Amino acid sequence: MNFYINIGQHLMLIKCCSSNLAKGLIKNFNVIGKYNNDELDLSINIYEGYGVPFLDYKVEVIRSKDKLFYKRADYLVEIDAEFKNATIKVHNDLALKHALMNLYSSFIVHHKWGLLIHSSCVKENGTAHIFSGHSGAGKSTAARLSQPRELLSDEATIVKITSEEVLVFNSPFNSELDSNCKDSSLPLSSIQLLHQSLQNKRIKLKKADGLLHLLDKVFFWEYSDVETRKVLDLLKYLVQTVPIYELHFQKNDTFWELIS
Repeated sequence: MNFYINIGQHLMLIKCCSSNLAKGLIKNFNVIGKYNNDELDLSINIYEGYGVPFLDYKVEVIRSKDKLFYKRADYLVEIDAEFKNATIKVHNDLALKHALMNLYSSFIVHHKWGLLIHSSCVKENGTAHIFSGHSGAGKSTAARLSQPRELLSDEATIVKITSEEVLVFNSPFNSELDSNCKDSSLPLSSIQLLHQSLQNKRIKLKKADGLLHLLDKVFFWEYSDVETRKVLDLLKYLVQTVPIYELHFQKNDTFWELIS
């Protein structure tokens, strides 16, 4: 089954040999009408029947002269040097979601377009606010407590970064909650690094501290100094443009009084 999807500002052609996997993609991704191939950003061939069920998040990166491979127990991603064509082999739907996150993160870093950040993101007063942190910090909790505010992501936020602006796009890479924001993109106003607490408190971080805290929140698997430098440069633009805070929050919606 062949169809087109849109992620961020990128058009991708999906060629999927599994009807079950195709149904999941059509349900969760923004499927769009036919386009000319000269408008295509990435072509992806998808196959089912690879590997074993999910074991852990460990990804092995293999680099050859003209190809890049990301290998996990339940998926294998193969990308050409120009980042125009990719092949994904997966065990199941979960593996496919993670493989696509891996591929898209590498794609946008390669093209210096932006970053995929481990976080949730919510709309408030026409702008976006990110909630990030380590596993268990409360990213999905903060997103759920933010309702009825519109949600752009609850697991992986798509962030376009330039020296002039930072935009957040609706993300198909969600965990517990589905994106429901009617805007395709919004300017990013703030980033909150989460800490669950008995009282609400928000502390603004210095730019250098904010960058260090965000380093391990980016979905990125290092394979070359050049690509790592791109991530650092993008993060520098991000912290120069968007304020970053430590947010200590109670498990209710009153923390929004510190943000709005």
